Amino acid sequence: MLQELYDPDRIKVPMKRTNPQKGRGVDPKFVPITWDEALDTIADKMMELRKNNESHKFMLARGRYSPTTTDIAYGTMAKVFGSPNNMSHSSICAEAEKFGPYYTEGYWGYRDYDLARTKYLVIWGCDPLSSNRMVPNTINKFGDILDRGTIAVVDPRLSAAGAKAQEWLPIKPGEDGALATAIAHVILTEGMWSKEFVGDFKDGKNLFKAGQTVDEAAFAEKHTNGLVKWWNLELKDRTPEWAEKVTLIPKDQIIRVAKGMGKAAPNVAVWLGPGPVMSPRGAYPSFAIHALNGLLGSVDNEGGTLRNSKVPKGKMPSFDAYMDAVAKEYSKKPKIDQRGRKEFPVIASGKAGSGVITNNIANAVNAADPYDIKVFISYWSNFNFSCTGADRWDKAMAKIPFFAHITTNPAEMTQFADIVLPAAHHATQKMSIIDNKGNLHAHLSIQQPVVGRLWQEKADETEIMFLIAERLKAKGFPNIYDYFTKEIKDPETGKNPATAEEFAEIVNKIYSMPAWKPKEPLKGDKLDGWDDFKKKGIYNSEPYEFRKLWGKFGKEVEKDGKKEIEGTVTKKFEFYSETLKMALQGHADKHKTTIDDVLQASGYLAKGDMAFVPHYEPPKRWGDEKEYPYTFIDYKSRLNREGRSQNCTWYQEFKKVDVGDESWDDVIKINPVDAKKLGIKTGDMVKVTSQTGSITVKAKLWEGVRPGTVAKCYGQGHWAYGRIAAKDYSKFLPRGGNNNDLMPDDYERLTGSTARNGGFTGVKIQKV
Repeated sequence: MLQELYDPDRIKVPMKRTNPQKGRGVDPKFVPITWDEALDTIADKMMELRKNNESHKFMLARGRYSPTTTDIAYGTMAKVFGSPNNMSHSSICAEAEKFGPYYTEGYWGYRDYDLARTKYLVIWGCDPLSSNRMVPNTINKFGDILDRGTIAVVDPRLSAAGAKAQEWLPIKPGEDGALATAIAHVILTEGMWSKEFVGDFKDGKNLFKAGQTVDEAAFAEKHTNGLVKWWNLELKDRTPEWAEKVTLIPKDQIIRVAKGMGKAAPNVAVWLGPGPVMSPRGAYPSFAIHALNGLLGSVDNEGGTLRNSKVPKGKMPSFDAYMDAVAKEYSKKPKIDQRGRKEFPVIASGKAGSGVITNNIANAVNAADPYDIKVFISYWSNFNFSCTGADRWDKAMAKIPFFAHITTNPAEMTQFADIVLPAAHHATQKMSIIDNKGNLHAHLSIQQPVVGRLWQEKADETEIMFLIAERLKAKGFPNIYDYFTKEIKDPETGKNPATAEEFAEIVNKIYSMPAWKPKEPLKGDKLDGWDDFKKKGIYNSEPYEFRKLWGKFGKEVEKDGKKEIEGTVTKKFEFYSETLKMALQGHADKHKTTIDDVLQASGYLAKGDMAFVPHYEPPKRWGDEKEYPYTFIDYKSRLNREGRSQNCTWYQEFKKVDVGDESWDDVIKINPVDAKKLGIKTGDMVKVTSQTGSITVKAKLWEGVRPGTVAKCYGQGHWAYGRIAAKDYSKFLPRGGNNNDLMPDDYERLTGSTARNGGFTGVKIQKV
């Protein structure tokens, strides 16, 4: 954090491009300008769109963000201006994780885990000691779990968690659905499912026998739906012997882990990460892995997987009155990312087209489909580096006529900007309210400036948006500024903001007000006003209440005068998902076709009822195994800090803390068995090539990756961002290789997620 804050390569003043040519490695020839000139330029470009009835060709995209932005920068700017294109980074993060929890228990979100009571922890496709969420709490609890129970890690790579676990299952990449269904098969045939949560056979005799169907009427379910359907459609044939051939995990280990989970139930937590699910067809592994929590009764239970307690949060006033006729018409046009098309269901939270397909924006821009984007503003983002098929973003950014980038560092995306605005460092210079969860509590914390502004930087989501709105008013479009200055009021004084700095503080006061000025006494922490909140820095909710959702996984609610189901259709934990069926049927009806046709168009193999149960789908792989024999694995560094630390010397110096990595270097890990066949030794430079790209990096022989698989940490390969991140920033020479130059552009289409895991990239390796 310190090195990021005081990074000498930070953007210090507004800049403008003087070289009209755009491309990777092209010097933009930026020159410093005043804030006045930068804001005037942005406002003029936006006003041209309004004048030409093209307001929908404006796009505002956020990368990382604080929750404050939801109703201000992200929610307000584009819509009031008259564009549907407020776009988020979400689907390049871990959205596919949320599919399984939603279509089983009606919860679209990341989970908490009761690590203090769990007796069997299965870490599946992530490393919570290094990345993912709740790293400090996991580090704190990890040793205790090892002492009292068992930790099993499913990962083709020996992660930090895997190195300490009692069980490492080095699965063949992409075959996670096979392992999950085989574990479920063992749990059922051994009679180890949770009778309290799931139910039991009416006569008490276990009829789950390999290869044999079961009469649904023979089983009385309690808090679940469709267990026997799931068995008959999928699980009866998913034996450990079958799974061994597919996953390359010995059947004895599969049985041992499944029985261990069954004996520890319900104090079992299956921690689902992005590894098995951020891949083509990844929705179904997400479905199958999370279903194990239901099978063992660990959902919403001690030692299991939990939702989060809620923290009280405020809402911004409605801006509907500030949307003119243009805004009302043009903000309803199709979004640029093509969500909701037949081949892109994106059924987030049960509604077709409700998620974002971030990475597909580049394809849409390049094809001008559904239209062309002419003005683009983005903050806290670097899509040219962080998205797979990165070269598509280079082409798209070169094509967009005007781009303004709000950033701390001169990132790869910045090199395509026409105007660059210096952003305040989020953790130390900017005020924002953050909600989070972990360790059975939800939290509302305040990030507030601990140092002053070092140069001319301003807060991206609040201050800069206020200044743009102010300049738009001066050009003849007052709507956004009027909303900001008339509707946004200080909860304590009732004053409206007169400056960008006042606006930033008031927005954060409104968002957090229910915690420090509650209408009714809260069950969690007690705060005595805004100053007390700023002094203490955090509000903690009451502890999580276990089993409150059993029998209540869905409910009927009224929205906009219509009755809707919130959660699962059956109000139960769904092994046979009526909720998924309803969502897919709604999408199929919209396109006047069938669910089978939708799934086929989206790249899935399931047909009929199989689509509504957790099942095994063979992974889609880019690259014929004869030409591209090795499967590429991407993973995250514990030093990444959301991918913003590579220009810090401490990141480079301590890179070796990532298991298998080397300091000040970028290495691809190759199993010695494979390296011997290739004639490669540690230290050799190798060219790694996929169907769509190639990178050159240093080889390292390492037994921590299974044969046939190669692994490389994400983060290196910057050709911009600063003098430390790049090998030679003045010449735009990268330090190592960017994994996203190697991985193809593909999607998990039921969620819109970018495919970046799950072993979908085949590569060949050549010594150079």
